Amino acid sequence: MGVEPRRIASVALIAGLLCGCSGVDGGTPAGQGGTAGQSPTTGAAATTGSPAAPSTVADPTPESTPGKGPPCDADRCFSVAATGDLLLHPGLWDQAAADAAEDNAPGNAAVPFDFEPLLAGQRNYLDNADLGICHMETPVALPEGPFSGYPQFNVPPQILEAAKTVGYDACTTASNHTIDAGTEGLTRTLDVLDGLGLGHTGSYADEAASGEVLILETPAARVAVIQATYGLNGLIPEQPWQVDLIDADVMTAKARQAREEGADVVIAAIHAGDEYATLPNAQQVEVAHALADSGEVDFIYGHHTHSVLPIEKYNDTWIVYGLGNGVSELSPLHAVNNEGLMIRAQFAESDGDWSVSDLAWVPSIIVSDPYRWCALGPKQAPGTCSSPEREAEVSERIGAVVDTFGAVDDGARPWDLADDS
Repeated sequence: MGVEPRRIASVALIAGLLCGCSGVDGGTPAGQGGTAGQSPTTGAAATTGSPAAPSTVADPTPESTPGKGPPCDADRCFSVAATGDLLLHPGLWDQAAADAAEDNAPGNAAVPFDFEPLLAGQRNYLDNADLGICHMETPVALPEGPFSGYPQFNVPPQILEAAKTVGYDACTTASNHTIDAGTEGLTRTLDVLDGLGLGHTGSYADEAASGEVLILETPAARVAVIQATYGLNGLIPEQPWQVDLIDADVMTAKARQAREEGADVVIAAIHAGDEYATLPNAQQVEVAHALADSGEVDFIYGHHTHSVLPIEKYNDTWIVYGLGNGVSELSPLHAVNNEGLMIRAQFAESDGDWSVSDLAWVPSIIVSDPYRWCALGPKQAPGTCSSPEREAEVSERIGAVVDTFGAVDDGARPWDLADDS
């Protein structure tokens, strides 16, 4: 995807710090509304700032910018791909250590963890979107540890390097686990994201950053991302501005701020729901509908439940209630914990207005020995990821859940890479 994010502060450039998230049994870090000190390349860039601050990024070019994804009838199009929780348990970093051991050649400096093989299956999908957004579920530790899993996570930071390598451009960071490792863990996670050039929002290293909006640049449009979590597992942050908590009015105000700062499209991510459920809870529905009704938000998606939830088209606004897990250690108790959904929303511009022109989704599963993320594409050969029986069962279950509210009739479709231009 090749995006180098950066942030523009209200008055001057500032360095972004922060991070946060949620987990399967628990676990999340924090991220701030953008990244400072990075310069854009030919991909997208992340910026933030007030309308009074001079922009160093040129207006989107008026000529045709079809973007990545399926053929688009409009002159200006772009697409955004997103996945659910990046949730690491000890079994996953044990796998990353084993993969690193295989890669370490004699005479070279030893690499303790290599998470790229775990995420490698996502690369082809992320390559077919202009932007890729992950959710960093847990804070990260120092490279050498110590590490911890559930209930208070502190995981190897090399997972974020792998996320960058396979094509993510930004990560949301507000979750019920954002402050599992305290302020130190939160800021450390944001520092790692900044060092990798990954944009982030949802948690913040300082009060000024908490008032900024993450805006990602594509050749066609400026795309704002806002995100918040339902809670922090009873933990109390040192400062109230460190993590964005769900409040529809506050999120709407931030979306409005994004518009004032030049965003063409606003995307909202909600970290909420009942774990392992198949339907959104009242808070998810009420907040998502309020954001859609505000007229300030163009697309809404969610995570936290460690299960795939339905897709709904509400008043012409698409809502993906739950993406399940991006990656997680296999659970022997909850089959849905081992599944996820990657989605891609294509946006098209008509007479100055942007809307979702195509929404595609692909189920995924986690397999072990070795641990890997694997997509269940609609036309791939049976047995590509797991047994044909398991693949069929998961695909049928996820397809039924996705279509609970009639998403297929409304236009959501399985994502087949062969359909992309």
